[in-house]
Amino acid sequence: MTASKDGVEVFWYLTAPDGRNPWSPDGARKIDLPYLRQVASAVDQLGYTGALLATGPHDTWVLGSSLITSTERMRFLIAVHPPLISPVLAAKMTQTFDEFSNGRVLLNIINGNTAQMRAYGSTLEHDERYAYTDEWIKVWQKAVAGESLDFHGKYITAEGKALELKSVQKPTPPLWFGGSSPAALTTAANHIDTYLSWGEPPAQVAEKIKELSELAAKQGRTLKYGIRLYLIVRDTDEEAWAEANRLLSTMDEASVGRMQALLRNSDSVGQQRILDFHNGRIPKDARELEIYPDLWAGLGLVRPGPGTAIVGSPETVLARIQEYRDAGISTFIVSGIPLLEEAYRVAEQILPHLPVTYDSGAAEENSVEDNVFTWNPSIP
Repeated sequence: MTASKDGVEVFWYLTAPDGRNPWSPDGARKIDLPYLRQVASAVDQLGYTGALLATGPHDTWVLGSSLITSTERMRFLIAVHPPLISPVLAAKMTQTFDEFSNGRVLLNIINGNTAQMRAYGSTLEHDERYAYTDEWIKVWQKAVAGESLDFHGKYITAEGKALELKSVQKPTPPLWFGGSSPAALTTAANHIDTYLSWGEPPAQVAEKIKELSELAAKQGRTLKYGIRLYLIVRDTDEEAWAEANRLLSTMDEASVGRMQALLRNSDSVGQQRILDFHNGRIPKDARELEIYPDLWAGLGLVRPGPGTAIVGSPETVLARIQEYRDAGISTFIVSGIPLLEEAYRVAEQILPHLPVTYDSGAAEENSVEDNVFTWNPSIP
């Protein structure tokens, strides 16, 4: 299939932990490479555009490269933290992945939160991380395109020509990005191809898209927009909410308390918005955390990041998806619990009713000569 003007991209999720209720020891399953290959194979064969390899226990580049030969069509959306890796090294990894996967890599730029980044050795504060990312993207873009570098910024200096390859996708693989702070929106408007929101109600998403579209227009740019959501789909609305209640029943005070203590220390604006949907409260009935028709905030009690799910029958889920499409969303990163079984359920009940596209619009084959390596004695 090829992209159409009204088409949508639908990505699945490919990151541990997983299981029937993975926030508790008795509900989590072992996640290893054979299992992740099963999920990737499902994504590849069932009609999804690709998969998000989000931050988690496994390194995203190593995981993605391990799955290239196990897949043929799915696109790899690789999470990357700019403060943790040289932009030129990241460009080299991108070029290699893009060549070996025949143009199937995408980068999801993650800035993280201050506590998380300190654990990895980065001491940049919130707005500084976005300023650093602004420089990082500029260097990365030139390096991936095979250009010589002469960049002297506040945070990054890069000179000369370190790389011999060019990416398959021209001029570079697309960049994806999320963030709700003013600094994040400015960075997105200047550089990003697809901007991602977490699962806020459609009206809030539409408002953010309007604001960012105006910022991008000032730079002479247009962006695509995506959203990250869980799906709890069953044959009827009643069955779907029964599953939401099953999940809620597995969320004990200790598990919720540990996650909420961690998330309350986050300086992420988007994360704080998700926390405000439930305030750490465990209700008796899942419907008490229905923040918008069929939109449930309960998963935010035990999962970091996007913690909302569309709950309902296929007809209900598709109606809510259409609302997001009407708000300006053309890319959906969705998942279910557990990942493997729900990938099949969503593929059978939801995907056939959506105009799913498989090409993000940037892939272009190189000629053989483009990536012929010539030895440069100045490069060790």
